[in-house]
Amino acid sequence: MLPTIAILGRPNVGKSTLFNRLVGRKIAIVDDTPGVTRDRKEAETRIAGRAVRLLDTAGLEEAAPETVQGRMRASSEAAVREADLVLFVVDVRAGLTPSDRAFAEWLRRQTIPVILVANKTEGRLGGYAAMEAYELGLGDPVAVSAEHGDGIGELHDAVREHLPEEIEEEREGADRPLRLAIIGRPNAGKSTLLNALLGEERMITGPEPGLTRDAVAVEWTDPTGGKVRLVDTAGLRKKARIEQALEKMSTAASIAALKECEVAILVVDALLGMDEQDLRLARLAEREGRAVVLAFNKWDAVEDRAAARRRLEDVLTASLAQLRGLPVVPLSAQTGRGVERLMPAVREAYALWNRRIPTGELNRWFEAAIARHPPPLAEGRRIKLRYATMPKARPPTIAVFGTRAEQLPEDYRRYLVNGFREVFGMPGVPIRLNLRGTSNPYAEAEG
Repeated sequence: MLPTIAILGRPNVGKSTLFNRLVGRKIAIVDDTPGVTRDRKEAETRIAGRAVRLLDTAGLEEAAPETVQGRMRASSEAAVREADLVLFVVDVRAGLTPSDRAFAEWLRRQTIPVILVANKTEGRLGGYAAMEAYELGLGDPVAVSAEHGDGIGELHDAVREHLPEEIEEEREGADRPLRLAIIGRPNAGKSTLLNALLGEERMITGPEPGLTRDAVAVEWTDPTGGKVRLVDTAGLRKKARIEQALEKMSTAASIAALKECEVAILVVDALLGMDEQDLRLARLAEREGRAVVLAFNKWDAVEDRAAARRRLEDVLTASLAQLRGLPVVPLSAQTGRGVERLMPAVREAYALWNRRIPTGELNRWFEAAIARHPPPLAEGRRIKLRYATMPKARPPTIAVFGTRAEQLPEDYRRYLVNGFREVFGMPGVPIRLNLRGTSNPYAEAEG
């Protein structure tokens, strides 16, 4: 029997939009009018690489049992009873309401695991607005924009950590394939690389850009590391060039594959070097929290290799600091030279992406970092950082607690992230830093 996930929340917080986003097609009707969804809708889909049954429920409202709203609530509560996991959705643009707090309290009394989803976080201040959701006492909120697709990769990761292991083929961790996506510009050699990895002509290749029109998934056993679900994607062009409807769908499929994967291989044409479109793809992978390995393809045709490596390192240092130490594998997909080094680099990046640092070890580093470089003043008042935890990996995430911690300037945040990356040896891995201040008036007085 498939694991069941129920989406709950008060009306108009974006439950049906999230349902459609996770299913990958428009099943539930979406409108700004509250209460459009009155009946539970369900669909089978794949989340975090697993087949699940997803339920879209009517909005939770406090109402008499005999009313339509009361029956809608009863239906939603019934969905919770049959679910293995609940996604509780709140609207950060509207802020927390008494209904949100009441239903969060009700969910805390249930035995079912709950993931708190802070929806509508698009925009510059969306992530900050999501911090209010901590008040519900349901753990770390996952910030998403169901409408725009932001944060869906991190939601997949959160779901993976909570699903019960009921599917027979997934009982042994070694049997679950590594989810790997090959991304890059058109004609960079993505399909040729996939064929080289598989050892067969699985994909059509040629000099014409854009031969691959859709994201194509291949189940494969890597002789050095086990099962892999490898996705070759259509090349992502600049937005101005995405004109035809077919190419728009190809682009959407490529982005969806990136959101679903665990590690992304970014294929760069070594003859052309890394341009702005390659950087956009790397930043998209980082934003979704994916581990990245750079395949520097057509290396056999490069005449001045030292100069090519210097140019690449200069671009990575100047424009991709958030993935500092990104692993680079020079290779030729056409001849196969260097391809044998790619999957070991992928496995190493995957291991770092999954790594957790014990709290004691983390705080020893944290205290030393603060002592070496104390936080600056914020509006003339001292920022007092107290401790750090690592609530999750995939990607590694550090939560820092303290008085006015949320006011830390960007350069100090980079100092902490870069120090963490260097001390714990995590090159090229996206690292999340969550800052949690305190509203305790006595803590404020300490500053």
